[in-house]
Amino acid sequence: MHHAMMSDKWHEECGVFGIFGHDKAAELTYYGLYALQHRGQESAGIATVDGRKMYSHKGMGLVAEVFDQDVLRSLKGHAAIGHVRYSTTGDSSVANAQPLTFGFQRGNMALAHNGNLINAHQIHGRLERQGSIFQTTSDTEVVAHLIAKSGLPTIEESIKESLSVVKGAYAFLILTDDKLLAMRDPHGLRPMALGQFEGAYVVASETCAFDTIGAEYIRDIEPGEMLVIDRDGMRSERFASVGKTAMCTFEYIYFARPDSDIDGFNVHSVRKKLGKLLAEEHPVDADVVIGVPESSISAAIGYAEATGIPYEIGLIKNKYIGRTFIQPSQELRERGVKLKLSAVRGVVDGKRVVLIDDSIVRGTTSKRIVQMLREAGAKEVHLRISSPPVTHGCFYGIDTSAREELIAANKSIEEIREYIGADSLAYLSEAKMMQAFGVEDLSQHKYCNACFTGRYPTEIYEGLQKHVLER
Repeated sequence: MHHAMMSDKWHEECGVFGIFGHDKAAELTYYGLYALQHRGQESAGIATVDGRKMYSHKGMGLVAEVFDQDVLRSLKGHAAIGHVRYSTTGDSSVANAQPLTFGFQRGNMALAHNGNLINAHQIHGRLERQGSIFQTTSDTEVVAHLIAKSGLPTIEESIKESLSVVKGAYAFLILTDDKLLAMRDPHGLRPMALGQFEGAYVVASETCAFDTIGAEYIRDIEPGEMLVIDRDGMRSERFASVGKTAMCTFEYIYFARPDSDIDGFNVHSVRKKLGKLLAEEHPVDADVVIGVPESSISAAIGYAEATGIPYEIGLIKNKYIGRTFIQPSQELRERGVKLKLSAVRGVVDGKRVVLIDDSIVRGTTSKRIVQMLREAGAKEVHLRISSPPVTHGCFYGIDTSAREELIAANKSIEEIREYIGADSLAYLSEAKMMQAFGVEDLSQHKYCNACFTGRYPTEIYEGLQKHVLER
């Protein structure tokens, strides 16, 4: 069974971390990736550079499973980039683990990427016809080939030329023998921030990585901006004019860690505000508010504060299921073996419960949780969702489902309520959701809500849906 089917949540593709100018570059990258582990649990990798020599190590599994002290000691150098991955484009295999490393006429190059290049399939075909030989099925490798084939005199110009060809969502880190380069797509769909640590520059998908190593946050990298970091310091260049910025709202709703700040908003604060707005829009008479751990806790606290209904921990998550865990047989699953979540009977028994979740994708997990709460004695279960119904797939670096698997694309809210078995079900409207970002006019905002609305910020290439969703 594909790993995405084990869960009713969408998954981020990955997280990236880079550092330039520190003698403990590999070790700091390890801790940075550890902080970004929630963005991808499938594979991890680090590449470092020491003079004209590049070192790399990557493997399948969690950061702590892939690296040990001996491996980190072998990754010499003052600059490093690292990556945690959850596959969207490309197979789940160590060949597709990043950073991807290459030797070419200019020396060594390593690439790490968060996002999805929506025209990679077309470029890949064209490059193969021109004689390029691909080592992976990852869309990231397309960019490496474009850079290597560029005849322009500097790596910066070659990268700019290459990025002018690709479309989609990306936060890219590229490490060469003497530079660290960081690029964010012209729409700013995926997050990326800049920081400093003991004189070294650091770049990461989320600011929680800076907090983990004790780095100071400087600013977010701008859409269409390229940072060039070398021994002379850091300079900023533009590789594209800023399009209509369209930061992914799902980063705030679900993907990012609550302690991260993205584009000026703290993730926990946004989630809490979403909960308060949900309470305004869809109040209910109840005895207790509980959130689905971990991502819905902040919204549940906001809902409880706004309504005055007590917030309680009514669901406990087992955090220690690794990728090699033996899944129970269908028979044991049917007999009620509960691995990921357990209800707290003492909290919900005899109570009218408001259950807060951040989203419903397929509905299977919501159905199980409602059933679990009823078995624990809940008298009523009112499900409240702190985002609008998910009705469309994402093409920008999220492991999404085909539309026929999205319950809200195929059923009315009443039909979903019936399927899940809740006493009531209500979603936050798009207009209310945008109020959490201070947006009052829906025609004037800088966010991507395509999974809720079907309004995509970039062109969607013919055949893309089939290619992405049947990978």
